[in-house]
Amino acid sequence: MIRALTGFSTRNPWKVIAVWAVLGIFLSVLSQPLVYRVTETQSGEFLPAQYDSAAALKVAEEKFGVKPDGNAVTVLVARADGEPLTEADHRRVGAVAGQLGSRRVEMPAPKEDDPPAFLNEDHSQTPGVSPAMTAPDRSFELLSVRLTGNSTDPGLHGVYRVFRDQAKEAFGEAGMRTGFTGGLADLTDTADAEKTTQTIVGIVMVGLIVLINILVFRSVLAAFVPLFAVVIVGGAAAGAVVGGAALTGIKLDPSTPSMISVVLIGIGVDYFLFLLFRFREQLRSRPEQPVREAAAEVSARVGTAITSAALTIVAAFATLAIATFGQFRVLGPAIAVSVLVMLLASLTLMPALLAATGRKMFWPSRALKREPAEGAASRFGALVARRPLTLVLASVALLGALAAGLAGIRMDFGQGGGNLETPAAATAAEISRALPAGVSDPATVYVTAKDGQTLTAEGIEALPRALAVVEGVGRIGATTLNEGRTAARFDLYLTPGPQTQQARDLVSGPVRDTIAGAAPAGTEAHVGGTAAIFADISTAVDHDLRIVFPVAAVLIALILLVLLRSLLAPAILMISVGLGFAATLGASALFFQHLLDEPGVNFVLPLVLFLFVVALGTDYNILISDRIREEMERPGPARAAVARAVRHTAPAIATAGVVLAASFGSLAVNSNPSTQQIGFATALGIILSAFVLSIVLVPALAALLGRSTWWPVRPGGARRRHQAEPAAARPQEDRVSVG
Repeated sequence: MIRALTGFSTRNPWKVIAVWAVLGIFLSVLSQPLVYRVTETQSGEFLPAQYDSAAALKVAEEKFGVKPDGNAVTVLVARADGEPLTEADHRRVGAVAGQLGSRRVEMPAPKEDDPPAFLNEDHSQTPGVSPAMTAPDRSFELLSVRLTGNSTDPGLHGVYRVFRDQAKEAFGEAGMRTGFTGGLADLTDTADAEKTTQTIVGIVMVGLIVLINILVFRSVLAAFVPLFAVVIVGGAAAGAVVGGAALTGIKLDPSTPSMISVVLIGIGVDYFLFLLFRFREQLRSRPEQPVREAAAEVSARVGTAITSAALTIVAAFATLAIATFGQFRVLGPAIAVSVLVMLLASLTLMPALLAATGRKMFWPSRALKREPAEGAASRFGALVARRPLTLVLASVALLGALAAGLAGIRMDFGQGGGNLETPAAATAAEISRALPAGVSDPATVYVTAKDGQTLTAEGIEALPRALAVVEGVGRIGATTLNEGRTAARFDLYLTPGPQTQQARDLVSGPVRDTIAGAAPAGTEAHVGGTAAIFADISTAVDHDLRIVFPVAAVLIALILLVLLRSLLAPAILMISVGLGFAATLGASALFFQHLLDEPGVNFVLPLVLFLFVVALGTDYNILISDRIREEMERPGPARAAVARAVRHTAPAIATAGVVLAASFGSLAVNSNPSTQQIGFATALGIILSAFVLSIVLVPALAALLGRSTWWPVRPGGARRRHQAEPAAARPQEDRVSVG
């Protein structure tokens, strides 16, 4: 199958390139406007129905008509002169709020670089505006505004900006100043503040990849062609995922498209680099061979390793489909599908590009005309062959020292937006100086009657009264009944911020315990809101980690067994990547939790690291192991075979590792702390996987064990076939000095 795909692509390169170009461009254009229609921004919607906060969301939607895509904005209104608000001021605030709540806000026209207007969803709407509360010192009044739509959609951001400007102007004419915070205001201000940074980071990342390729290959085409391929394939993969979600009705997490982009840039460039290095080696060793034949031979040989590596990633991410937390359950298959698209491109588009460009791929470099002098990779290969035990002990010591950071590791479920000094953050700080921190994002208690009974505010009064004395509950909002009087709701304004560990502990402990004991007979009560949702997410994630880790490990081990046809070699690779995972997570805990004094590591970090570091790290281990086995099929000492494998493969792994680490490292400059942690930790894990595991530890273990590495099938066939071959007829590389 692999040989058939690569053979067809190298025989018909321009047809294959044209098909991929059309497909990639079409699906990329199609996916841009659709992505906001298939993403779910409310984390609570991903929780299974049995969780308390999920039940609260269901009551809010069914009994109170709360829309799942509703976005709250808190508006602060104060006198421009700083004086306390008077009764006349309150009346003016109410009048202006009424005007704003009856005026339709039109979505701005798309900009030149936006998709066509007919592909965009129109978010024009009349906002819901209602009074919330007044500060105890009457320094300001708060209004609650609700805008409907996907909170990550730039179109909705535009609607919010129009509303914000209208509100500023209207209250300004009344002698008032305004501030905006919470939800949509935070997202919009953060997006505005990060726009320039993200653009610069993207340019730097692309420039770094180009620079690395130029330094390695001394070629213009080799620097830009891999990026061209990855962009085309990335567009096709994103379109396939978004289109599939639109057809099936599945909702994606907003981070899924960006995660797909980062993953595909990394592994796509990696796979192309693996092909480029082997293609250059083939052209050097057989200069008389036609380039299309060389491309077909190389693509078929490397394609086997690439297929195994890609299927390892697919298997790892596919296991997320068994998770209970919906955010994981949709992320895994989405990335798995994207990697399959990249695998197909690695067996078709990339071989076609090699066949189409041929030796011009490495122009103007003259490296094809001469055998390269002994370089760092050759010297290091000889070192691995001479001192394998020393390198094994050094590698294990380094990984063990980093893994020591796992002692006392804590999970942080905070979702803070970072330390950006945005207008929304300044408004939130002003509110928190006069009111409980949870005012802009309260916890909400929903009470429903059983058996069709009706409720009264007086009948459930005992419940808010009991909650009012719970330590950490700063204020209780008024009770509201639904139209049929079958449900009631009231807000809890918590003293700690809604995204803090204290708020989650408060809601999951004392608040829910009090509700269970004080809910009136004949009713059910549930608590929702950010703190409650993330308290339940922590439980769901803890459950999923216990299931996903072992299942993914078993699947990866099975793939390695099939590829390597050995029992011992897969065990070596699994142990090595396990050490790499522990070292990366431990180093992350040391850096963020102990050095930077953060509350802990983000709750999704262990899962992300396990999937990326184990799966992507196994890529490099598969590449080096496959080459070691190939070299051991040839005659000569096993250590000489390891030295040759390191000489030929280490440059590809090192280059790919730096490119992939740079791709993930770009996330570390994001203002969101959780994204920063994922970017830093994944980049570190890739560096450890490439430079410690694949270039040092695995080859050193293979040098120690020799051909026993492949027990119970020892690679001896080729050796026996070549024993009668004269020494002069053997390739010069067979005589590698190992000291």
